[in-house]
Amino acid sequence: MTAQEYQQIAHTIPHQPGIYKYYDKQGTLLYVGKAKNLRKRTGSYFTKSYPNYKTKELVTRIHRVEFTIVDSEQDAFLLENALIKQYRPKYNIDLKDDKSYPFIVIKKEHFPRVFLTRNKINDGSEYLGPFTSVGRVRELLNFIRLNIPLRTCKLNLSPANIRAGKFKVCLEYHLGNCKGPCEALQTEEDYQAGLLQIRQILKGNVSPVIQQFKEQMQAFAQDMAFEKAEMMRKKIEHLENYNARSVVVSRYLTNIDVFSLLKEDEWAYVNYLMVQNGTIVQTHTIRLETHLEETDEEVLVFAIQQLRETFNSLADEIVVPFPIEFPLEAITITVPKAGDKKKLVELSLKNVNYFREEIRKRKILQLEGKDDQEKKKVLYQLQEELQLPELPVHIECFDNSNFQGSYPVSAMVCFRNGIPSKKDYRHYNVKTVEGINDFATMKEVVFRRYKRLRDEEQSFPQLVIIDGGKGQLGAAMESIRELGLVGKMTLVGLAKNEEELFFPGDSESIKLPYNGDSLRLIRRIRDEVHRFGITFHRNQRSKGTFSNELEQIPGIGKQTAENLLKHFRSVKNVKNASEEELIKVVGVARAKLIRTHFSAENTEE
Repeated sequence: MTAQEYQQIAHTIPHQPGIYKYYDKQGTLLYVGKAKNLRKRTGSYFTKSYPNYKTKELVTRIHRVEFTIVDSEQDAFLLENALIKQYRPKYNIDLKDDKSYPFIVIKKEHFPRVFLTRNKINDGSEYLGPFTSVGRVRELLNFIRLNIPLRTCKLNLSPANIRAGKFKVCLEYHLGNCKGPCEALQTEEDYQAGLLQIRQILKGNVSPVIQQFKEQMQAFAQDMAFEKAEMMRKKIEHLENYNARSVVVSRYLTNIDVFSLLKEDEWAYVNYLMVQNGTIVQTHTIRLETHLEETDEEVLVFAIQQLRETFNSLADEIVVPFPIEFPLEAITITVPKAGDKKKLVELSLKNVNYFREEIRKRKILQLEGKDDQEKKKVLYQLQEELQLPELPVHIECFDNSNFQGSYPVSAMVCFRNGIPSKKDYRHYNVKTVEGINDFATMKEVVFRRYKRLRDEEQSFPQLVIIDGGKGQLGAAMESIRELGLVGKMTLVGLAKNEEELFFPGDSESIKLPYNGDSLRLIRRIRDEVHRFGITFHRNQRSKGTFSNELEQIPGIGKQTAENLLKHFRSVKNVKNASEEELIKVVGVARAKLIRTHFSAENTEE
């Protein structure tokens, strides 16, 4: 839809709150949005300039606009979330979390059973949860059954059946795990009291249950029923230990929801901590794919509503790391500066970073601890996909590194049989290259590496990866030719962002299967050379190893020299800069020192 076409329908769109829907020619829903003012919001898409390419792509596909007027911004927010969840339009934030979660169900029946289920049906039963871990649910159920006697049988314990004496107690009764309601040895009122205790425990409110057990223990002791009193004491101890493990920050916090966000390119990760009575009763992290370069606030608000709805949260306070506008009424937004809530935000951030790291690790192949057959399987796959003449049991990878366009270094990592061989890692301070020249730097370090191997008659790698563009691969090949080593090893370039490989002289790149083990191995090698190079570079800077001509000027220190290089990109540009340009960066006094130094240098020449 063009801007002119939109103007023809703009008058039909009201200046009221609501949601709008964009459809393509085939009638497919592309995008759902909310607005305080529908006409202004939809009109903003049809301007001459677009904030990003993805928005432009969306607008070109819009064929029809539909809208729904609602009473308030809050209603628009809720309706938008419901429609996104139902239709998952292509250009909306995509929640990559479609798993079914387990519930603990208290069945609607006489003497209700309590058990795990993934199927939430409308049968009048009470469903507690959902929970993010089946293991966690089973642990909770085992804990409950150790402390609160419940029936596990499927008998129809109607009053009529019990009065008729149709049932007899089973082994669970004799073991003390059930009080025998099937023979009317337990009343429904007493059974319901146990269910109330279960609800308290699942909400993290263990203290009332402990208090009830203490009262029962004292009653047993007064009646001289010391064995029963001892059993209650053990249950109290068990509950107190559980409570000590569960309470993370404070017993005095109200019910709150804590969220944190981590964004990386088009992906976003949001962690959720559900806190009830000072206890974290739920923790979950989701991954979302953004499509229109949404802001951090937009992503977080969307995720908060989805997670609160999924986990049936009724908390009236939301704790977040930065301010957001959350349109639901009676909800308090807190950005803590210190105290228990700040600690919870920091804990949430730890969780979201851990989740992101685990995803990264799953993308990277880890062969440590694998047997030779598994290692060779990956290497044979890589050999086949790259058509290598030999099995790449020895792989080396080079990468250049610099700081703000200055202080170039290079690093090389070595993998043998698919795992790092750290004793063979090498780092290089560039010797022959002046300034920043990635091509010349790569040529130098590749020459130095393989000249040494040749002179010392060591074995060459079967595969050499040059982390960079075709120019760097070409520079590396120049060194190989000069050393007379063409055919001794295979060199490939690895595109910085696209994860594509290319051979010298080829116009077309090779794309390995995205989730294949061979590409995961390449990723791991690339990440390792980045890590090794950056660590070396950081260490060299901290030792003061790097120096440049600017630091030789009297009155110019290391920090000033770095600021100049950061701004002007090279010493040559600093030399050619006017005094006015220098003043903007380092001030009047230092600018005069620099101009005097280089003026004197030119006079001497």
